[in-house]
Amino acid sequence: METPASQSDAARQTAGAGLPPAEKAMVAVMRRQRVQDFLFHRVTQLFALSVLAVLAGIIVSLIIGAFPALREFGPSFVTTIEWDPVNDQYGALIAIVGTLATSFVALLIAFPLSFGIALFLTEICPARLRRPLGTAVELLAGVPSIIYGMWGLFVFAPLFADYAQPALHNTIGKLPVVGALFSGPMMGIGILTAGIILAVMIVPFISSVMRDVFEIVPAVLKESAYGLGCTRWEVVRKIVLPYTKNGVVGGVMLGLGRALGETMAVTFVIGNAHALSWSLFAPGNSIASTLANEFAEAESTLHVSSLFALGLILFVITFLVLSAAKLMLMGLARKEGTKS
Repeated sequence: METPASQSDAARQTAGAGLPPAEKAMVAVMRRQRVQDFLFHRVTQLFALSVLAVLAGIIVSLIIGAFPALREFGPSFVTTIEWDPVNDQYGALIAIVGTLATSFVALLIAFPLSFGIALFLTEICPARLRRPLGTAVELLAGVPSIIYGMWGLFVFAPLFADYAQPALHNTIGKLPVVGALFSGPMMGIGILTAGIILAVMIVPFISSVMRDVFEIVPAVLKESAYGLGCTRWEVVRKIVLPYTKNGVVGGVMLGLGRALGETMAVTFVIGNAHALSWSLFAPGNSIASTLANEFAEAESTLHVSSLFALGLILFVITFLVLSAAKLMLMGLARKEGTKS
């Protein structure tokens, strides 16, 4: 006895058998295209889900590795200064402060520099210099981080200690509140040096993204603004930036993500000292530099687990930064909706 499905298939085959050859070929092509579309949909879906699977695997492995330290020290692990492998006592506060301080210094320096570079290349630079200068900026992004670290340690740090740090100490260091940030030993290495090196490293990323998004602004909008008598800065502030704010924030977040996770360059110049100080001249440590220095030599289970916990904290910090950027963009979009 034939089922309804087999009867329908037989009916379709019988109906197709009576079609002209051209229509039969068309039916075959359509059937093949449907199969190809189905396979393409499933394969691309698999690629997208694989990213989520890898991300979930990283999170689970970090949590499993960090569990002994989190069980031993509890929430105080985040607020404890002590890092003593001899006595198996660990705290993440010094590494967290070093990571946030160096990234903040890097972003504070890199953002205006990147904005100026992108603005110059898109709005001011002569056409014959635009491509060479743009290529030069992009080449900086291809320099390995260890080269930045070696240059920072052997070239930049001595010059910074001899000239820049004394100047900062004798000027800003004399001010009542912020003076404490620019006091202390002037050795050339420390939190401020690491922040400057990070700024040099992330400038190519931020400026390249900004330049690309500035170039997609329709020329008719800028020409209309110039025709109404706007200055170049007014065009940038009222036309270019509102049109490209999502791309600008994305470029800044890309640079900040690079600064938060940078390892070798920071390890060379941060000083690698488990000490907490108000001075930006003082040596310190970051999460990435701590992992680079100690993971290969960690012996006790608690030491290894504490390093995993540092990696988990770095992951959480990065996630919070990206979430804050997304919320900020959503807030800007809502404000535009209310204005319109």
